[in-house]
Amino acid sequence: MKRKNKNENVKGLDIAAAISGVTKEKSISMDLVIDTLKDALSTAAKRYLNKPATVEAKVDREKGLIEVYTRQVVAEVVVDPETQITLEEARGIDPELEVGDEVIQDLDIDRFGRTAIQTAKQVILQRVREAEREKIFTDFSERVGELVTGTVQQIDKGNILINLGRTEAILPYKEQIHKERYRQGDTIRGCIVDVRNNPKGPQVIISRTCPEFLARLFELEVPEIFDKTVKIVKVVRDPGFRSKIAVTTSDERVDPVGACVGMRGNRVQAIVRELSNERIDIINWTEELSLLVRRVFSPAEVKRVIPVGTKKIVVVIKEENLAQAIGKEGQNIRLASKMLEKEIDVYGDEEFAGFTEEKRNELVIEGYVPVAEEAAGEEEKEGADDAALPVEDAPVEGDGSEAKVIGDDEIVQSIVEEAVENVEEADSELDGEEEK
Repeated sequence: MKRKNKNENVKGLDIAAAISGVTKEKSISMDLVIDTLKDALSTAAKRYLNKPATVEAKVDREKGLIEVYTRQVVAEVVVDPETQITLEEARGIDPELEVGDEVIQDLDIDRFGRTAIQTAKQVILQRVREAEREKIFTDFSERVGELVTGTVQQIDKGNILINLGRTEAILPYKEQIHKERYRQGDTIRGCIVDVRNNPKGPQVIISRTCPEFLARLFELEVPEIFDKTVKIVKVVRDPGFRSKIAVTTSDERVDPVGACVGMRGNRVQAIVRELSNERIDIINWTEELSLLVRRVFSPAEVKRVIPVGTKKIVVVIKEENLAQAIGKEGQNIRLASKMLEKEIDVYGDEEFAGFTEEKRNELVIEGYVPVAEEAAGEEEKEGADDAALPVEDAPVEGDGSEAKVIGDDEIVQSIVEEAVENVEEADSELDGEEEK
């Protein structure tokens, strides 16, 4: 192998420093930047040569040296002009070259010209931008659910553009606590809920209304949650107004609710201030449904908890606590339903006690069909020929002027009462005869 016309290597310590600066600023790999630089220099060299040739570039990141050269093999008949050179051309470079020898010619970067160098610069910038976008998209995609802090940059049609440093994020109007107001330059926190890869670059979507935002704030303020001593089981929110968070612990020595509240409430108050005075109910989680319901509705006093199937419960509350249990515009009961993942019917204890037996059965028995509806259903099945007795043939009470159909339970009750009355009459007659 022969190597002729070698120019002095270009010392590029300033270029190496620039590469290092780009990698730190954009948080991308130095290897990627160097490979991009090689491709850009090769492209510039081909434009400079204006003829087919295999152009290679070499960058020594430690010494700051950059080499650009062509590599071709001497051939009697040239089949591929990029990789081969004729013997005549080769001997014009070095008379001692033979067929099969490799010719390496160094190129002087200074001779590439302004246009070629500008092209190389554009290639590098474009490749670095693409790599930066891909890096940001990958990094933030892995951070969905995390808490981030940024600065309000712009407010456009209700949406807030936030500067996160490496990229920008959007806080959409629907993800904002609506009673909050922001100005340009304000510091703002949110939870990453989505990352979209748009043509203009990655778009990070953050939220201040999602349950994960409240959970991340508790992790930030409560060391026991951060170190996994206390675990957040579930969070439900009515953003800006009220929320419920259920916590538990595997360490019997730790009070999970007390840990979240903090000394004199300092921990939870810091979170309340961050959420514009959103009221937070902290609940000690338990798998026992009845006890969990009482804790969810506390401080309202729960008298009875009646499960109705697997998706519904009836809760009987002390009458004076009923309004408190329901909450303003049903807010508390909605959050309780989300927390328990069940439909909830709430009644006052006095109201529930005043219900008839049939009404109570209708509320607390899954699939319960009242007597009248059951009879109607049987009529439809049996047809007109097998219809139930007409009203005048059915047992009635009273003198007949206000006839009312009596169900089976009422018939039994009537017979018992009549028997008791007959016994009392017989006893009174005996007592009268003894007196005579």
